[in-house]
Amino acid sequence: MTATRRNDLGLIVYAPALVRDDDRPLAIVRAMERGCPGLRLEWTISDEGQPVPLPERDAWVAQERPDSPGFPLVCNGGEESDLVTLYGLELPADFGPRGQPLFEVHAALPLNDASLAVAAEVLADVAESARAFWGQMTPFRAGVDIARQTKNWAASPQPPPRGLPALMLPKDLGSPEIPHRLGWLNYWSDAAARAIGFPDPTRHAELLSRARRTATGGWVVGLTDAPLDLDNPVHLKTLLHAYEHLPELGGRPRR
Repeated sequence: MTATRRNDLGLIVYAPALVRDDDRPLAIVRAMERGCPGLRLEWTISDEGQPVPLPERDAWVAQERPDSPGFPLVCNGGEESDLVTLYGLELPADFGPRGQPLFEVHAALPLNDASLAVAAEVLADVAESARAFWGQMTPFRAGVDIARQTKNWAASPQPPPRGLPALMLPKDLGSPEIPHRLGWLNYWSDAAARAIGFPDPTRHAELLSRARRTATGGWVVGLTDAPLDLDNPVHLKTLLHAYEHLPELGGRPRR
């Protein structure tokens, strides 16, 4: 089960494609465990949806997925209410910016007080263990509408919901450092921050009030104190203002 079954916190980061004998998958799993006290990702989920223990977890993570580069799903084997999942896969070159493949890391955590207490730290640690360009963590329900901002107009001529701006497909972006979209909590590497002109003390004062630097010089930037809820008019306005003040993000031209 993943974030699509509950209003989980969905985490995704985008990093350079994996290479032979890459040590990042296991580093990512360990970073997730470090960030969540007591978490042990020593299970997977069968095709029938049942938890399966992994006595050789590190070796399981080190193997590639059967369908593409990445690493297979690991989880904590818990009940649905506290299930944590993590896996990695490749965004193929045909869909990546400038024809470059990317390494995507996906995680889902229950949206509860324990996860919220560590959310920003987990996002930063997972992203930097992946050596990610950028990433974000967002409650699933808000993430659905945000994902609908990325437009293939020929296939889907309707504008994005809630008055949100339309964003380019990843393959149409000028570089892998440009984030595709915003989320509740946003990780931007130093290169990604520079690509979108962040921080500008004049334009980004509100964002800077919820931002912190990371160990490698990147940024974690929150949009709202509480988890993003686009049914909340204040939260929706905050998201719209953030897009307005980050015109390079999502490949939109500067005004």
